Amino acid sequence: MKRILDYTITNEYENFTIREFLTEKGYPKGLRAHLFRTEGVLFRNGEAGHSSDRLKASDKLKIILEESMPETYPAPENIPLSILYEDKDILVINKPAHMPVHPSMTHYEHTLANAVFYYLGSKKEAGPFRCINRLDKDTTGITVLAKHSLSGGILGRQMNERKIHRTYLAIVRGITPESGTITAPIGRKEGSVLERQVDFEHGEYACTHYRRLATKEMLSGNALSLIALRLDTGRTHQIRVHMSYLGYPLIGDFLYNPDFSLIKRQALHACQLEFEHPITKEQLCFTAPLPGDMQMLFPEFHVKNLNNIFSN
Repeated sequence: MKRILDYTITNEYENFTIREFLTEKGYPKGLRAHLFRTEGVLFRNGEAGHSSDRLKASDKLKIILEESMPETYPAPENIPLSILYEDKDILVINKPAHMPVHPSMTHYEHTLANAVFYYLGSKKEAGPFRCINRLDKDTTGITVLAKHSLSGGILGRQMNERKIHRTYLAIVRGITPESGTITAPIGRKEGSVLERQVDFEHGEYACTHYRRLATKEMLSGNALSLIALRLDTGRTHQIRVHMSYLGYPLIGDFLYNPDFSLIKRQALHACQLEFEHPITKEQLCFTAPLPGDMQMLFPEFHVKNLNNIFSN
């Protein structure tokens, strides 16, 4: 995969060194080092550029990012992808249920990585797999992938700085309060490599905001709530653990509420993702409709931009 980036230096960057300019543009330290020690990838006004070169207004800077496939990678598989957006820098996908993002020792095939390697390979764009916001195997919804090291580095920093805003929809057992915020710390459950729990002594800080959108009374006498959630932190199983702790567990959750009478997997969907494009700096917002198994339980609900419900 090759990505060529051209910059015309404006007055704002007059007298910056190339190193300072690239730092300002978000180039990670490792990528800057690679550009400075590799021939034929960094040019100033058509000639080789160097880290200490001082820039002048109207200078032309060209950066060539070129990557090859890693030495080991998952076997490409022709699995259909639901692509919400794509350009030279990022790929935004609506992930289905029952699909892990990354291969593992027990699930090496039929992952999102397998599918993406096939799709990008067919376009001669294949390179390392960089998924920015990982979703659990049975969680559906939006995930963003970086196509090269620059977009990956910038989006990774946005994620660490909590500048990528994620909104989820979940169906939980019971009628929740209209809204709330949960800040109970989360830690690994003793004796389990997978399960988490609220742990006020050893857990890490976790913050989840939620708002009830709809309710449904079931023939069995039980009730369901459809809730929207927004995370300030990204702990493993955060939504599932927090809602279970409150007494409103997600239906179909094999770890925290193993009742599969209504749905065969945890009813959790990453419905909205907002972030700044790593290269163009455009503000982007993507939404994905409820998957069929969740839509059947709340057929009247349709996903729309949910920013306003968390701005109050």
